[in-house]
Amino acid sequence: MGGILPPRNHPEAAIDFAQDAPLPLASRVLVCLGWAAFFVVFVLRRKPSRKGETKRDPVSRLGIFLQMAGFCAVWMVQRPIPRAGTTPGAAEIAADVLAPILSAVSVGLGLWAVRTLGRQWSYTARLVEDHRLVQEGPYAFVRHPIYTAMLGKLLAVAASFGSAPGLAIAAPLFLAGTRIRVRSEEKLLEGQFGGAFADYARRVPAFIPFLK
Repeated sequence: MGGILPPRNHPEAAIDFAQDAPLPLASRVLVCLGWAAFFVVFVLRRKPSRKGETKRDPVSRLGIFLQMAGFCAVWMVQRPIPRAGTTPGAAEIAADVLAPILSAVSVGLGLWAVRTLGRQWSYTARLVEDHRLVQEGPYAFVRHPIYTAMLGKLLAVAASFGSAPGLAIAAPLFLAGTRIRVRSEEKLLEGQFGGAFADYARRVPAFIPFLK
């Protein structure tokens, strides 16, 4: 009986996994902590006030729905937890190392973007009184750094927990939702700032760095 492994839901299996596969366990714990921080930054943050709002585009809500569907897909279609005593491949090791780093960078980028926007930050596309075209901070590198941060979180989950099939489902949903939100927001900004926004859009990528 000595060579038979206990079931995965058995307490001994959990102990073996923690002892013999510390890197995957640490990676998943750190990615979950990153999600908790992301949740605090964006969900528990005080809801943006509608005071002074001049225009809003409700179409962006469809984009939010598709982005969330992408996140659900990447969480639901996970790769199996490695058996205790198994030797991970180089690709698995790289993914487990890079996932928490990408997660932490994404949280930092999202927080930086929200602070840079100040009172202009909102869940859905809108304009407020004295709205300005923000081009400093992370907005000097991408026009929508919050979506860059969300993409980073999606990839971090896929690297640590997910699988290729899950990412194949999640990525198109997320990118379609992001495209809707980008177009919704930029329609308002172009109408407000005209040529100044067109020049900004020519110089700075939308949400994937270096990709015009």
